[in-house]
Amino acid sequence: MDLDVFVSAHRAEWDRLDALLRRRRLTGAEADELVTLYQRTATHLSLVQSSAPEPQLTGRLSRLVARARSTVTGTRRASWHDAARFLTSGFPAAVYRARHWWIPTALVSTATAALLGWWIGTHPEVQASLAAPDALRELTRPGGQYETYYSSHPAASFAAQVWTNNAQAAAMCLVLGVFLGLPVLWILFQNMLNLGVGIGLMSSAGRLDTFLGLVLPHGLLELTAVFVAAGTGLRLGWTVIDPGPRSRRTALAEEGRAAVGMAIGLALVLFVSGAIEGFVTPSGLPTWARITIGTTAEVAFLAYVYVLGGRAARAGDTGDLAAAERSAMVPTAA
Repeated sequence: MDLDVFVSAHRAEWDRLDALLRRRRLTGAEADELVTLYQRTATHLSLVQSSAPEPQLTGRLSRLVARARSTVTGTRRASWHDAARFLTSGFPAAVYRARHWWIPTALVSTATAALLGWWIGTHPEVQASLAAPDALRELTRPGGQYETYYSSHPAASFAAQVWTNNAQAAAMCLVLGVFLGLPVLWILFQNMLNLGVGIGLMSSAGRLDTFLGLVLPHGLLELTAVFVAAGTGLRLGWTVIDPGPRSRRTALAEEGRAAVGMAIGLALVLFVSGAIEGFVTPSGLPTWARITIGTTAEVAFLAYVYVLGGRAARAGDTGDLAAAERSAMVPTAA
C-alpha cells in the first residue's frame, strides 16, 4: 500500500470526523455522518496497522477512533453531580431501607456486649482465664493500657490506622454477607467480645465510668457504622435464601450494588469516627465535652439517614445505580 496516496485519499474524511467530534451539538444528519466516518476510520486504522504501520499516522487514527467510539457509544463519566446525588440521596436511602436489619442487629449486639461484660466482671475465674493478675492490673489501673491506648501514637496516624481497620471490617461485613451471613455473625461477635471484655475488666476494677468516657465519644458513630454494615450483610445473605418476587440473580445484583455503594458511604462515616477517636478521645477535654461531641455526631448521622434517606426512599431511591446505568433486564415469570 502506498501510504502517501492512502493519506491523500482519506485525509478529508479524518479531518471531517475530527471537526464533528469537537462540536458540542450535532444535528441528526451530522450524527449519522459521524457514525459513518467512525466506521470508515476504524477500517482505515486496521489497514494501516496491518499493511504500513507508520507510528505517527497510527497514533492519530487511534486517537480519532477512541474519541469517536466514546461519542458513539455514549461513555459516561462520573461527575460532581453523581457524588452529590450519592451523598444526599443514594447512600442515606440505602441505609434507611436497611434499617429493619441493622437496628435489630444493633440492639442484639449491644445486649450481647453488655451481657458478656457483666459475666466477665462478676466472675474472677473468667478474668483469670483472660490474663495473669499483673497483666489485668496493668490494663485497668489509672494510666494503664486502656487509657494510654488512645494517646500512644500521633493523633493523625492513629486516626488513619483506626479508620483503615474499621473500614475493612465494615467492607468485609458487606461483601461476606453473600455467604448466608455466617461470616458477618462471626465478625460481629468478635467486635462485641472485645467490647464486653473491656466493660467487664474495667467494671471489676471500679473504673467503668472511665472506660465509657473513652469509648463513647467515637464508639457511638463507629459501632453504628459497623451495625449498618453487618445488618446490610445479613440482608444480602437472606437475599440468597429468599430473593422475593425477583429472580435470585437480579435480587443479588441489586442488593450487591447497593451494598458496594454503602461501603463507600460507611468509609466516610468511619473517617469521621476515626477523626474523633484520634483527636477528641485522647484530648484534654472534660469527659462530658468529649461525649457531647460523639453524641452530636451520632445524632447528626441518624438525622441524615432518617430525614434525607427517608425522603429519598419514599421517592423510590434504593441506593442502586440509576436506571440508565444498569443492564437491561428481561421480564421473568413469577
